[in-house]
Amino acid sequence: MRWLMALCLLGITGMASATNYTLWINGRTGGGTIGDYNSFTYWGPASTAAGVNKKAVNWDGYNSIASQSYHIRDALDCFCTGSNWCYIATHSAGDLMLGYTLANYGGSARQKKNAAPNASGVCGNSDGTSQTGWNIKWVRAASGAGGGSELADYGSWAVSDPLTQDLKTTTARAMYNHNDTRGIWFYMYAGAKGTAYSGILPGQDDEAVAYHSSGGVSGSSGGSYCNPSDWFCNDLTLGTAANEGGSLKWSYHSVSFRDDNESYNHYTNGNWEGIVSVVRNAMVNSAL
Repeated sequence: MRWLMALCLLGITGMASATNYTLWINGRTGGGTIGDYNSFTYWGPASTAAGVNKKAVNWDGYNSIASQSYHIRDALDCFCTGSNWCYIATHSAGDLMLGYTLANYGGSARQKKNAAPNASGVCGNSDGTSQTGWNIKWVRAASGAGGGSELADYGSWAVSDPLTQDLKTTTARAMYNHNDTRGIWFYMYAGAKGTAYSGILPGQDDEAVAYHSSGGVSGSSGGSYCNPSDWFCNDLTLGTAANEGGSLKWSYHSVSFRDDNESYNHYTNGNWEGIVSVVRNAMVNSAL
């Protein structure tokens, strides 16, 4: 009986040690301190509720996706291995970053980590064992730029940094297999409060990213997609359904929010604003 009780206690201890985390992956321009998972400068006040055990996964928002991906891998190793699981929120180029990381590294062997990062954001090994990929429940993408942006195509950002080159629509769409999410669902949140100067963005947009990208529409280049009230282009549909006109979404991509009232733009304004505010609310209410 004693050995049975010991096994039960071990099982209870193992269950108690499992922790869920909410990871926030920034987009272009960055701002948070890399390696400091409590630095929410990119998003807004760190005191704002943003999901269970929230962590800011910071990268520089300037250099190429390929060169910065290791910061995301460090965070996923830290908080999403062993008995720990993660909910993930991304913004803009953070969607491209996570998609690239999962497609290229999500099938690799990962050492289980102890969720105790050092100053560089790297965690120590927990028990010396490994696993394949990461424990991710789902992803919510605010204005996902996995399909690139025409602002990069036409030089509207007037910069030549490596990330802008990656964000060109044909480049972003050819960067990795967007259908290969390792079976993890990406729930897309598409903003539509565009302005006159974002006119080069086709269809509905949030001033920086058009619906073809924020809605996870597949294909080698962007297209024009709108809200049902717009008669001049095909509708972006909710969920996983084919869009009006027959275009498909990438596998494991589902539109959770379409900005029918054109209320949300692209920008956080240092206060969790814009389309990020919708995702933040979803993370607070669904990440337990």
